[in-house]
Amino acid sequence: MRKRMLGWLSLLLFTGCPVQERDMVGSHMGTSGNDRPLRTLPAFASEAEWEQWLKGWTARADLENRRPEVQQKQEDMPAISANMMASAESTLARRSLTNVQTAGVDEGGIVKQHGEHLVVLRRGRLFTIKIGDDALQPIATVDAFAPGNSPNEMWHDEMLIAADTVAVIGHSDARGGGIEVGLFDIDSGGRLSYRGTYHLRGNDDYSFHNYASRLIGNQLIFYMPLLIDRRSLDNDSFYPALRHWYSKDLRGDFKRILPATKIYRSAEGVDMQQDVLVLHTVTRCDLSQPRMECESTAVLGAAGHVFYVSTDSVYVWTTRHSGSGGAPNRSTVFRIPLNGTAASALKTRGAPLNSLSFLQDESGHLNVLVTAQVSQEESMCNTGRARGETALLRVSLHDFDNGTVAAKVSDYHSLPNISRDNPQHHFIGGWLIYAGEGMVDWGDDDSVGDQGAAYALRYSHEGSIQPLVLHHPVDRIEEMGSDAILVGSTDADLHFTTVHLEQRATVMGTYVQTGAVQKESHAQSFFYRSQQGRESIIGLPIVTKMFDGAGNYSGQSAVMLYLRNEGLQLSSLGRLVASIESVANDNCQISCVDWYGDTQPLFVGSRIFALLGYELVEGAFDNNTIRERRRANFMPKTLPNVSE
Repeated sequence: MRKRMLGWLSLLLFTGCPVQERDMVGSHMGTSGNDRPLRTLPAFASEAEWEQWLKGWTARADLENRRPEVQQKQEDMPAISANMMASAESTLARRSLTNVQTAGVDEGGIVKQHGEHLVVLRRGRLFTIKIGDDALQPIATVDAFAPGNSPNEMWHDEMLIAADTVAVIGHSDARGGGIEVGLFDIDSGGRLSYRGTYHLRGNDDYSFHNYASRLIGNQLIFYMPLLIDRRSLDNDSFYPALRHWYSKDLRGDFKRILPATKIYRSAEGVDMQQDVLVLHTVTRCDLSQPRMECESTAVLGAAGHVFYVSTDSVYVWTTRHSGSGGAPNRSTVFRIPLNGTAASALKTRGAPLNSLSFLQDESGHLNVLVTAQVSQEESMCNTGRARGETALLRVSLHDFDNGTVAAKVSDYHSLPNISRDNPQHHFIGGWLIYAGEGMVDWGDDDSVGDQGAAYALRYSHEGSIQPLVLHHPVDRIEEMGSDAILVGSTDADLHFTTVHLEQRATVMGTYVQTGAVQKESHAQSFFYRSQQGRESIIGLPIVTKMFDGAGNYSGQSAVMLYLRNEGLQLSSLGRLVASIESVANDNCQISCVDWYGDTQPLFVGSRIFALLGYELVEGAFDNNTIRERRRANFMPKTLPNVSE
């Protein structure tokens, strides 16, 4: 451990930028909880100052680019990607219908609850199913886009509900990408009516890897990275802007929603040699009024790698990749408050893997799992690979400043390396759980050699790292009450290992489901319902082979597996299975890729449901075994070429 710590710290110090202690003399913008003045990033004072800065950036970059040594340096730099990665992988909030990373911060998904009804977004349509009064009855369906609008080149990715407003979030390639928000009214009877469509301008397609949508109360929150290319400043297309869409012929009525006085920059400045910079933009839209109004705040900086949304802020981690040589990436993490007040920043080293690498905890600290380097192999299906040494960065929120100071060396706590491939990690309570690299090797203790590796750190008490010896890889780590469950596959078997988290982290037992694999990797496909004491019910979709009544193989079927947890010992409760009819052709025309999957376990009060494509199946217990009570098929019946 000592050697590992020295190696990590030596890499931190090797970068050539001194690690400054935080300046105790601050400026304006209020005081911290310990009466220390807080400094924040400066904003541009006026539109004129901002426009003058843009002209200066262009002139400076043109001058620098004429120098041969600068040209060679830029050729060696990695390209800046418009798809700034972030994972929609998310963790558990106890009062949510499905998994979210932070309690009280709802995330977009394919199923939400409104009173006595479930609302499902599937393949370009909204459906409501009544579950109140012990019912299971499809009620209504509407297109998830404006009436009369052509659905071509449209994607409807996720949904959020605020009071009696359903917001469908997606994008339209035909209207230039960005974010499209369709608003629908829902009444107590589950009836839906279209209200309006709004566009937030962007220069990339909406996806959960490069944008974020969250709901706090009636406030719809978006994070959007907007690229500014110094070679094309003759228009204002890089500013966040909003328009109310009326018809397919409407084009140019965007209204800018980011004034220059809400654009913040590091007091240390930005790299004037960059051809492309980014406005890391946080936009707040009020859903409590009939007409949606939005306003934005932004930070000017380099391309972002990962963002995270807490209850009060958006954090954006920007990284300058170091390339070869083993030096850690040089980074800055920005903190952008959701209430529109001034942003702040902290210089850092290394890089997180995705949004699960962050946690803003209740003690007023930001915790981030970082590695010395993260590869730039990001795409829609790849969160990059960890390279180099691993550490936990734990800083007080009061350490965020005007961008001129860095996290202290003592803020980094060296850890065994996280897995290079398919890295899994999760903050649960006061613990960090993550999958380790390769095999466990802890000295001369042969009893823990040649096993799967995971680690647990009680970060909130500055405890020591603990190895967790497993007999399977780790493909998923989830919260299960105050404890953890680790899921992974070996050959055709699926393993579930429970871990008790108290004073120490203790592996309690492993349940093996033979002949099965996970159907979905998205976090919303897992959920649990807490019972008395340490008892709970776990739901996870798996895939098994499917046969018809004559015993003929007819493909693979979605199966919702349910496990009982009793004192962290797992046992099977049975399954709820999709019918063969549920896979009939629905003649899908739009949004036909299920980005969030099409299967989810749902626990509503004392009732248990499985969303399986176009079927909502309800289960009931019989002699400690779950059985099907009834099901509702809500596939649209008016489409042609659909079997009844």
